[in-house]
Amino acid sequence: MIGRLAGGVAVLAVLAGGAFWMLTQPASLSDETLAALSAHDADAQAGEAVFWAAGCASCHSAPDLAPGAAPEARMVLTGGRSFPSDFGTFYAPNISPDPEHGIGDWTLPQFAHAVMQGVSPEGAHYYPAFPYTTYIHATPGDIADLWAFWQTLPADATPSRAHDVGFPFSFRRGLGLWKRFNLHDDYATPTFDDAELARGQYLVEALGHCAECHTPRDALGGLERGQWLAGAPNPAGEGRIPALPPEGWSAFDIAAYLETGFTPEFDTAGGEMADVIDNMSRIAAPDRAAIAAYLVALRSSPNP
Repeated sequence: MIGRLAGGVAVLAVLAGGAFWMLTQPASLSDETLAALSAHDADAQAGEAVFWAAGCASCHSAPDLAPGAAPEARMVLTGGRSFPSDFGTFYAPNISPDPEHGIGDWTLPQFAHAVMQGVSPEGAHYYPAFPYTTYIHATPGDIADLWAFWQTLPADATPSRAHDVGFPFSFRRGLGLWKRFNLHDDYATPTFDDAELARGQYLVEALGHCAECHTPRDALGGLERGQWLAGAPNPAGEGRIPALPPEGWSAFDIAAYLETGFTPEFDTAGGEMADVIDNMSRIAAPDRAAIAAYLVALRSSPNP
């Protein structure tokens, strides 16, 4: 009797383990997306615009880089910046074109899988400190252009620093379950027919990943989509990150702030937002205007 019971428990354990393994399997990009990547005539100049809109330098440039550093210095993606959270401290990796310590030996499909699905070339899940939950909305053309620009960046041989994350969060396979609840194909807010608003939504919800800081998170670190851009506690433990758009700001105010860093009260952006302004000041003026128009539109359109 005991033997049969033990055998049954063993069978259930094997079945549960198999189910867990299947449910946590890293996802692949669709054949349609891979075909679009391959067919796109990549443009490195267009990729530079994507680079700044996506904020790549904000996380992956050297941690000791002075505010307002020259673009050439910010394009050295040596990694090393720390990102404290309730789950441990994450460190941005070296993603320069160095073939040993960076991503210089990656292919375009591997790059796209990492950016849009959070999956490494070895098939491991990346932690969502890397905002692939928003980059999933990027177009294949933008990803291909970004990769073309990546080839022009300087290589750096600084080794990446290991994350300081304890068990059970150090068990990356479990992120497969987390992704099932937090990796969404659809936008968090209703789509717009207006071209400018649609562009602004894309820049905010996909490339700009503004919600990563400005939206509160649940107990497991997922974005609370029902409180989109409603403001959130600062993960560093210092104050609160404000809601977007700021109360009383016009579209002109927002666009001007993204270009200059000056608020309507003539205060200046500080902290991590200074890096964001450095990025946004380098994108096209119509794109800053589109971001502003989208954020103002949210004020009159209730979040889902």
